[in-house]
Amino acid sequence: MTSDQDGLLARARAVRERAYAPYSTYRVGAVLEAHDGSLFDGCNVENASYPLTLCAERGALSAAVAAGHRAFRRLALSTEGGEAVAPCGACRQALTEFAPDLEIVSEAGSDVRRWTLSDLLPARFVLREDHRRPEAAPSEDEENG
Repeated sequence: MTSDQDGLLARARAVRERAYAPYSTYRVGAVLEAHDGSLFDGCNVENASYPLTLCAERGALSAAVAAGHRAFRRLALSTEGGEAVAPCGACRQALTEFAPDLEIVSEAGSDVRRWTLSDLLPARFVLREDHRRPEAAPSEDEENG
């Protein structure tokens, strides 16, 4: 592991301590690094209405985008569980919008794992112009008019 990764993981551990996880007690800290080296923190914020819970990764992404960043190179995650985890599916899709080849390093205690986002989400959803529904064709009556 590089000293850069060590520093990002240490920062992710620190932000993990600020997570709000009274329901799962599973705290997560994330640090998203922009291409220019700027760092953005996120932690999970749970809600009694579980679907409203915000993952640490999307919290960091939101902070980065709000600050004007759109290009990212690395994400560091820190959890309290027994093994390092990858981002959930929703976070993978949100992150791939901006950085399909994002480097990810994750830790839980002494377990450290690394992936690229394209390894974790090889068939990402992409909305392209040609995927949009074409305008409805005019009816025969409209054409003959």
